[in-house]
Amino acid sequence: MRLTKFITLAMGAALLPSLGLAQEADMTPPNEEIGYIFTTFMFLVTGFLVMWMAAGFAMLEAGLVRSKNVTMQLTKNIALFSIAAVLYYAIGYNLMYPGDGWTIDGMLGAFSPAVLEAVGLADTQTDLTYASVGSDFFFQLMFCATTASIVSGTLAERIKLWPFLTFIVVLVALIYPVQASWKWGGGFLDAMGFQDFAGSTVVHSVGGWAALAGALVLGPRLGKYRKDGKIQPIMGSNLTLATLGTFILWLGWFGFNGGSQLYMDTAGNVADISRIMANTNTAAAGGAIAALILTQLLYKKVDLTMVLNGALAGLVSITAEPLTPSLGMATLIGAVGGAIVVFAVPFLDKLKIDDAVGAIPVHLFAGIFGTMVVPLTNDSASYLVQLKSIVIVGVFVFVVSLIVWMLLKLTVGIRVSEEEEINGLDVAELGMEAYPEFTN
Repeated sequence: MRLTKFITLAMGAALLPSLGLAQEADMTPPNEEIGYIFTTFMFLVTGFLVMWMAAGFAMLEAGLVRSKNVTMQLTKNIALFSIAAVLYYAIGYNLMYPGDGWTIDGMLGAFSPAVLEAVGLADTQTDLTYASVGSDFFFQLMFCATTASIVSGTLAERIKLWPFLTFIVVLVALIYPVQASWKWGGGFLDAMGFQDFAGSTVVHSVGGWAALAGALVLGPRLGKYRKDGKIQPIMGSNLTLATLGTFILWLGWFGFNGGSQLYMDTAGNVADISRIMANTNTAAAGGAIAALILTQLLYKKVDLTMVLNGALAGLVSITAEPLTPSLGMATLIGAVGGAIVVFAVPFLDKLKIDDAVGAIPVHLFAGIFGTMVVPLTNDSASYLVQLKSIVIVGVFVFVVSLIVWMLLKLTVGIRVSEEEEINGLDVAELGMEAYPEFTN
């Protein structure tokens, strides 16, 4: 019986090809679509990594502020990311890529919401030689959100929630996309020859300039700078969270810089992506080691917060050009970035500019340095053009941010009262503590 059944099945299987039923459809995509598929996939995966940086910023800031302000920092970070996601869709994306340029038609088109391809690309004439609009929009959105995250940490522990979020609306909808269009949207800085591979200036220093303007208008935290001229250190609540946040940011940076290759359609581009990621990693390590050694030499003890920010400064420093340096040069560039943080933090304190998490040294100072050293390894870059571009972007972002902060201060107010600051913003602004079991 079993033999008969086997013979029957075998005969049926032999007949299927002749009937055309066993032939599987060829699912191999056409050659012209392969590059489109791989680049789209790259944008999505690297975009996921950059999105994870939002968690890194939240953990870093939660660890570096006092326990009475942790809920506030977490609230700001999830709110600013969500605001960036909506407003970059509604305004920022098309403003950053104006298409017809800064003509009347181009300007009107820039304020139209981003539009994705039709489902399955049906009834469209999408150019399949690059990547999907959806993947490009998603990837670029993460850079916009990162810029907003930088501002959050600097102004921690004394700013009101809603005025802060109002500034974020202006930053992500207008300030960031306008200046980014000058380089990444094919604008005049790009035409000048400005080189900024993944955004040491376009992203990081922009966040730093906006944070600096806010810190000047907002003023320092109570008790930070004493009347006798001494500086009172304000320690963070959870260095475990701060360290976790740093490692999350380090991981996310592989997407930040690697995805900025913008193409994954050839073996050459894939090789470049791997080189970018290796350089990114070693620059972070160089920054951490430099801060580790310098704090031991200067203070006779290692300062973990400086080491964490040293690694981040190394990452910011390599972001302007992570492809052309050798591994050794990338390590040195990162190390200088780490050293910048060690000296910049006390320098800001001497100026009585209170940066709660060290974001200005990391993102502004190291961002400027990273942009200026691009010509060291990239022959197509000019020191003069790099400097002019830094100044143009810096003046625009700082002045506009200063105006917005001043308007907010004069209208709705941006700082909590002394009593609320002493009690903590978690209770004063949110009525919810991150660590209700403990007293501050």
